[in-house]
Amino acid sequence: MWARKRLDIGWSDFAFGLAHCSLPRDRGLLTRRVETAWSPNGDGLACLSVRSGFDLLLTALRLPPGSEVVFSAITIPDMLRIVEHHGLVAVPMDLDVTRLSPSRESLRRVIGPSTRAVVAAHLFGSRFPIEPILEEARPRGVRVIEDCAQAYAGPSWRGHPETDASLFSFGSIKTATALGGALLRVRDPEILDRMRLRQASYPVQPASDFLRRLLRYSALKALSSRPVYRLLVSACNSLERDHDRLINAATRGFPGPGFFERIRRQPSAPLLALLERRLQRFDPRLLDRREDRGRALARLLPEALPAPGAELPHHTFWLFPVLAADPGRLILALRSAGFDATQGQSLTVVPTPPGRSDLDPVVARQSLARMVHLPCYPGMREADLRRMAEVLRREASLADE
Repeated sequence: MWARKRLDIGWSDFAFGLAHCSLPRDRGLLTRRVETAWSPNGDGLACLSVRSGFDLLLTALRLPPGSEVVFSAITIPDMLRIVEHHGLVAVPMDLDVTRLSPSRESLRRVIGPSTRAVVAAHLFGSRFPIEPILEEARPRGVRVIEDCAQAYAGPSWRGHPETDASLFSFGSIKTATALGGALLRVRDPEILDRMRLRQASYPVQPASDFLRRLLRYSALKALSSRPVYRLLVSACNSLERDHDRLINAATRGFPGPGFFERIRRQPSAPLLALLERRLQRFDPRLLDRREDRGRALARLLPEALPAPGAELPHHTFWLFPVLAADPGRLILALRSAGFDATQGQSLTVVPTPPGRSDLDPVVARQSLARMVHLPCYPGMREADLRRMAEVLRREASLADE
């Protein structure tokens, strides 16, 4: 069975990380080297995670309580949790699903006198033009934060230079993963200084915590090979366990209680060392092959199963979603054919604030409910994609009957 996703990390990277968990390293020097490699201009910041960086950013911005932060309507729940913790109000802006971007009309409708920031997310590996958001937000004095957690495409692109901040993730299932860590670009030096000062007061992530992550994800990488993955799914079925929930739980970033205590830590030396290695050894050819697979699959899709954002010129196909009339039925058909599709459990739709039902992000809500993520990565041959496309076409035709 083809696993839904493969970790973008090699066994030599695991060995490097394991070795550095026991080696004494100058964490301050590593931090400076990583941040300089990321941004020679001095506007970079290394954090434990995007969640950590976003929390630092909101602390440094010092927005008045009750201020509104406008979000792309599809995000992860923890981003909303952080906004609420800071006494702010999240407001959704609906999406143009074909381009995976907020429509200008939606943005104009949601920006009001209480709006202080817009968080625009590039989803599933795609990248949409952010200039329209800048043009709407800048005249109103609204800050623009670019959420690039799903859109890393190599060190040559660090987000739009005019956004106030760009947030990139190197979490466990991300492109060029370091099994954690985030790199930010912050435009305002004063805000960046506040963030650095605040982060310096945090405890450092214990090396033992990072060691456990390395061991856990090395096991998950081993499980993702087709024969072993097939055995895992079969074992879960025999034990009446939901392998979907099991995998999603194993890859959650910050599960359990004490969320803010756990994100408010500095990255450990072995994490920074591995992050530096991933930046230095980034191979764009791997991303080219993944994009090639994604565009090949998009060409094979039936019209009844559109792939959001597939036509965008900048797309690395970190994930490959399609919109299905009956997601459950499609997932079962794909799994029967050896393709482990999933609806995923990590994304949510930003709810409307009380009394603002006119801002309900209907398109995003309907789209997320229909979304099915397909396996699509360089290890899959053209023949595998064609076989999966045959299942998709058959299910699409049955749905039309």
